[in-house]
Amino acid sequence: MSNYHVPVMLQECIEALDIKPGGTYVDVTFGGGGHSREILKHLGSDGRLIAFDQDADAQQNIPDDDRLTFVDQNFRYLKNFCRLHGAIPVDGILADLGVSSYQFDQAERGFSIRFDAELDMRMNQADTLSAKEVVNTYSEADLHRIFGIYGEIQNAKTLSKTIVTYRLNAPIVTVADLKNAIVNLIPRGKENKYLAQVFQALRIEVNQELEALKDFLMQSAEVLGTGGKLVVMSYHSLEDRLVKNFIAKGKFSGEVEKDLYGNDQKPFDAVSRGAITATDEEIVNNNRARSAKLRIAVKK
Repeated sequence: MSNYHVPVMLQECIEALDIKPGGTYVDVTFGGGGHSREILKHLGSDGRLIAFDQDADAQQNIPDDDRLTFVDQNFRYLKNFCRLHGAIPVDGILADLGVSSYQFDQAERGFSIRFDAELDMRMNQADTLSAKEVVNTYSEADLHRIFGIYGEIQNAKTLSKTIVTYRLNAPIVTVADLKNAIVNLIPRGKENKYLAQVFQALRIEVNQELEALKDFLMQSAEVLGTGGKLVVMSYHSLEDRLVKNFIAKGKFSGEVEKDLYGNDQKPFDAVSRGAITATDEEIVNNNRARSAKLRIAVKK
């Protein structure tokens, strides 16, 4: 498991869940199983853990424990599968939204700018849409949209036009092909940051990450019992903004809705005033913790 992924802010996440030995908990991003194993340590013999992960590779990390039920699905189907397994209401839900170190390190998965491989980026290998499909078939307008919104890339319009022009002569199949196609647009001295933004945009589109996150957050309010904890760790501003707004307002944009008496109509109260970040010590030992933001809420 340690080679798969070192869990970020492990103790902070466990403390935030405030685990009751006989409670029912959900880890919607099982990955290397680091958070799940720690949750199991705090559960008694009648406690339950439901773990979700759509990546088939994650299944090699499932511990042999009767208290754990593994669901090989995207967390956007949280409510359906918790209901299927008779696990509503639950006492706590944990989501670590980062791509695992393991996925980045598997060259053939096409997640990383460090390796040359086919442009893939599918979290779920059974899905049909890959990054290769996106760069070769999307219209210039659609590419402009995803690079501008999901990658927050300043020259998104030029980038999209460049890709569409390049693919007229040859398909963009590999990481190297994509780098070659856009080489003249990459700011000198900021190569890694720019490419990371391009790859982030493609990955979010391929996996429909923001739509899945919205579905999950809405369902979390229906799955958690009163007093249940929602613990979500995000790694970029797009995700964190959705989580922050949903906890504060019960929706993703606009103002919080009120009832006839002027009371806020929202399912959660924030436990921490702002986002919790990793300690300097953890960041030194695990660079992935640098951008992590942890938000905790309690079901009203």
